[in-house]
Amino acid sequence: MKFNDMLKIKLKKFSLLILLIALTIVFNFTACCSYSFTGASVPKHLNTIAIPIADDKSGSAEIGLRESLTQKLIQKFIDDNSLQVADRVNADAILECTIVSFNDAPAIVSAGENVTSRRITIGVKASYRDLVKKITVYDKTFSSYEDYPQGGSLSDRNNAIEKVLDKLTEDILLETVSGW
Repeated sequence: MKFNDMLKIKLKKFSLLILLIALTIVFNFTACCSYSFTGASVPKHLNTIAIPIADDKSGSAEIGLRESLTQKLIQKFIDDNSLQVADRVNADAILECTIVSFNDAPAIVSAGENVTSRRITIGVKASYRDLVKKITVYDKTFSSYEDYPQGGSLSDRNNAIEKVLDKLTEDILLETVSGW
């Protein structure tokens, strides 16, 4: 076999390898850009959702907790755009939430039994009902936590509460739009 023939074969193999790499990159780029949870499995007959203000049966008397949970949840649905938020009368579905637990307790205890970190844990029972078909889609409890420094400021504690509410509302949104 001549040198030129061997060179042509190697060039063809190299060209094929470059083509495969380019196709793989293009495929991966388009696949990652087109994948989304938004509206992934919300039934076609559901277009709107009512989210009434959450109840608070945690006994914590944490001021503004139920309002903050409700507002964050509404904002998550607005941002997600899979279901339009509507009033109860015009809604195809309803998502009712109840704060069932709120705990602020030591999380990390170091040597000498010194508390170095505290943990906020919140539990929310959510009930999602399809008002068109008159069925309960799910009725479950979600829980999340966040730590903050012992002896930290009120701002540190409030930031931990906000982070917990962010996690909870994200979990509830995902269960609602993709849990079918």
